[in-house]
Amino acid sequence: MGTSVHVVGVGMIPFTKPGASAPYPQMGAEAARRALADAGLDVARIEQAYVGYVFGDSCAGQAAVYEVGLTGVPVINVNNNCATGSTALFLARQAVASGAIECALALGFEQMVPGPLKGAWTDRPSPLARFLDTMAQDQGYDEALPRAAQFFGGAARAYMAEHGIAASTFARISVKARQHAARNPLAVFRQTVTLDEVLASPTVFDPLTRLQCCPPTCGAAAAIVCSEDFARRHGLDLRVRIAAQAMSTDTASTFGSHDMRKLVGADMALAASKKVYEAAGIGPEDIDVVELHDCFTANELITYEALGLTPPGTAEKFILDGDNTYGGRVVTNPSGGLLSKGHPLGATGLAQCAELTWQLRGQAEQRQVEGARLALQHNLGLGGACVVTLYERSH
Repeated sequence: MGTSVHVVGVGMIPFTKPGASAPYPQMGAEAARRALADAGLDVARIEQAYVGYVFGDSCAGQAAVYEVGLTGVPVINVNNNCATGSTALFLARQAVASGAIECALALGFEQMVPGPLKGAWTDRPSPLARFLDTMAQDQGYDEALPRAAQFFGGAARAYMAEHGIAASTFARISVKARQHAARNPLAVFRQTVTLDEVLASPTVFDPLTRLQCCPPTCGAAAAIVCSEDFARRHGLDLRVRIAAQAMSTDTASTFGSHDMRKLVGADMALAASKKVYEAAGIGPEDIDVVELHDCFTANELITYEALGLTPPGTAEKFILDGDNTYGGRVVTNPSGGLLSKGHPLGATGLAQCAELTWQLRGQAEQRQVEGARLALQHNLGLGGACVVTLYERSH
């Protein structure tokens, strides 16, 4: 895989609450059009399209792509839970890197309904059955409470039990997320909140309160990736290159460790990020800006350590010292993250890609991380998948 792959166009529509969006084909098409316009490329130049969504019927990807143009290119539908968008990007990059094609579109969208996530089918085994059984054995499972909050709340409890941190430490991540989202016109929740407000919001699963859980969201985002030769021939923007990328799924440690942090993907994140650092010849200390999967505040905290942004057991100090925001060691989730920007499952990984592309180009406006040259993306899906991508400013 020696072909250099560049992100030459990105597009994203404003995320909204369920019920306030256009239908998914229109959302997806608009994000794709924005990415094509950003690249300065005609849709006829796209050789393959990888389209991600979680809640939708088969061939929904075609329905969105057909709105942009009936060019006859292969459209591959992708579903990998909350890592769907970055899985579409992984496949698009891989196709270009292999030399099979020169230019691909990665597109993600989601039209969600209000309320906590739940499976679509009740007449067959759940793909999360093994995870639910493990959680039930390790900490119990209450079917009356939101399922995802119990997974990630359990991870928070495991971290607190080992390191003795305050419950309010998790809440500080929500405060930071809202401060960042206030600068992002594409985010759902742009009003800031205080630590007291986060802690006073209703408890969903202790220690997580409602303002520490990402909201169901509708939206779409897209990226166009191509080879360096293709970009040069068509006069495209070469500034952002995918320097390394890795995808991981669960191993025996997920289910056999009796540690809720591992059950929600900490080891997947560790494994994928190690591969990325090794492939790029850098370390986590070299990263300037990160978009990571903060579906709950607990996941952001444990991911700091899984990605090596701070040593094991030091996440609380990392947060209290402000090393996770502007003026600190590494700016995390300048977009506002899933907590505040929103989390339309299929779109999230590509929205992260768009944010980091804008950061490396110097186009992030009020959110700009000064001098950003290396950007890391972490996108996680229970069930499970984790994609870690390193972008670099190459020109």
